[in-house]
Amino acid sequence: MTAVIEISGLHKTFRGWRRGPKVALDGFDMVVEAGQVHGFLGPNGSGKTTTLRALLGLVHADSGDMRILGTTSADYIHVAHRVGAIVESPAFFGNLSGQRTLELLAMAGGVPRKRVEETLVAVGLRDRGEDLVKSYSLGMKQRLAVASALLKQPELLILDEPANGLDPAGIHEMRSLVRELASRGVTILISSHLLDEIEQVCDSMTIISRGRRVTHGPVAQVLAQHDKGEYSVRVADPAGALEAIAAAGGSARLNEGKLVVSGVTDASWITQTLGTAGHWLTELTALTPDLESVFLDVTGTRPGNGLMSDVDDGWQPPAPAGRAEIEIEVTR
Repeated sequence: MTAVIEISGLHKTFRGWRRGPKVALDGFDMVVEAGQVHGFLGPNGSGKTTTLRALLGLVHADSGDMRILGTTSADYIHVAHRVGAIVESPAFFGNLSGQRTLELLAMAGGVPRKRVEETLVAVGLRDRGEDLVKSYSLGMKQRLAVASALLKQPELLILDEPANGLDPAGIHEMRSLVRELASRGVTILISSHLLDEIEQVCDSMTIISRGRRVTHGPVAQVLAQHDKGEYSVRVADPAGALEAIAAAGGSARLNEGKLVVSGVTDASWITQTLGTAGHWLTELTALTPDLESVFLDVTGTRPGNGLMSDVDDGWQPPAPAGRAEIEIEVTR
């Protein structure tokens, strides 16, 4: 496959007056192949949005190499017309209608006006296109943002939290839209906190933590790499079954009245071992990893491990009453 996005050794540090330097990216790498739907995951503050902003030329990286559609980031302007993107929460004029907003964007980008109606239909806003944006819900504004990214019929679509504010029906529609675009050959990079959605729609993924890539690859492959060969077993005497597994050289633990057997490559070993010891199974279930469990493990954000986020909160005492403090982050 041809790489549509190539990022290698990306570094970015923000310099604040009060809290000091904040390392956002620390040698980050990512590759997105043509025609893929690629998930971009990470805890809050891990560097996802900074990566996207750097890729699109909205912030200057300190060092590293980036190529988008075969062009270096310095020459991004030459391929910008082939890329559609929404990063963070786009702002719109509340006193304009959704349709008028898209018409102005189409006019500015040299896009045929017919694309306005087509994109409104694609994101489910056809019946609300003439309503003022200020009357839109958060989910509707997010749909409008996606519509604006689709105006140019891009070859590469970059979506930062596209399902933000959407209800279950809206999330389902967004999933269908992503699949439809992918079937047309559009390469899509999605940054999202909805792990089950990433697992359903993405071909491959990259997980970032503390500014570094911690795992990447096809979704199925990443999940398979974290399969511990565990099975959940229900028996009448869990404690006795635990002893039988241990006596046979196996590894197991008790969990909420069930037996969890680990490191097993063939489930028949469990049935044979417990049957020989007189323990009859009433349930045997393979515990295959899902994306949520893998995400929590590789980012170190599983509850109870003392690290719940990549965000360095840098807590400071509140400013005295009547005095405002402004922190400025300088990019160069």
